[in-house]
Amino acid sequence: MSLWLNVGVPATQVAQWAGHSVHVLLKVYASCIDGQDDAARKRIEGALGTEQPEAAEREPGDADT
Repeated sequence: MSLWLNVGVPATQVAQWAGHSVHVLLKVYASCIDGQDDAARKRIEGALGTEQPEAAEREPGDADT
């Protein structure tokens, strides 16, 4: 189940497949979910229309915010 969560399958779907509630699933597997901060931030920024350019695309001297 941690593999499914780590590749981005929604917790609601994993819980259904596993026969758990989302609460139980996340209580048990939350510590196994790795590296999703950047992906979540990018999805939020995309939804808000505030995506930041990649470091390679930035002009020299541009500050990170």
